[in-house]
Amino acid sequence: MHDDLLKRHLELVIEANKTTNITRISTWEEGMLLHVEDSLVGLPEVMDAPAGRMADIGSGAGYPGIPLAIESGRQTLLADSVGKKTAILSSMVETLGLENVEVYTGRIEDLAREKPAAFTVVTARALAQLSILMELASPMLQEGGRLVCYKANVSDEELQHALSLQEQLGMKHVSDRIVTLGDNCRRIICFEKTDRPKIKLPRKVGMAQKRPL
Repeated sequence: MHDDLLKRHLELVIEANKTTNITRISTWEEGMLLHVEDSLVGLPEVMDAPAGRMADIGSGAGYPGIPLAIESGRQTLLADSVGKKTAILSSMVETLGLENVEVYTGRIEDLAREKPAAFTVVTARALAQLSILMELASPMLQEGGRLVCYKANVSDEELQHALSLQEQLGMKHVSDRIVTLGDNCRRIICFEKTDRPKIKLPRKVGMAQKRPL
């Protein structure tokens, strides 16, 4: 049953991609490996998080959010700031009949203001540097909640910078593992929300990227 939904989602993505550029992946084989299997790499970390709602930020074509929602059964919010993408996401969610998934159009900072501490898991795939993801996720997460970052290459510098901000952002590094997918490496880096941040979050929209901590 799950497999059928995962495949049907990929079919819809490939179909939508013919008219709107929502992914650079165009073949079925690539899609199965680099979208579907890749999305499910972080499933153990998602299952490890406390029960509750999940938010997938910068969801794009619905990866990793939709496969994780299908496999985990969690209430899931797919967030993206690009209206064209969220319109496609909404229609996919409806076609797939995913009752545990909703779609949010807007910036992550606005979502954090509207739904503070509303989530026990935040996922992000290839979206931004770790420190920026920590800043964006912290106000959205309940204490004990997890940020699950899907990364490719992480420099020591990027990781060290993220670790230096843990106390300031109320986040603690809890796990890090690497999985090989074909010729690609996927690294899942996980942080736990342990405390209230020492600074007022969220900052104004775009500040996390424009003036990183």
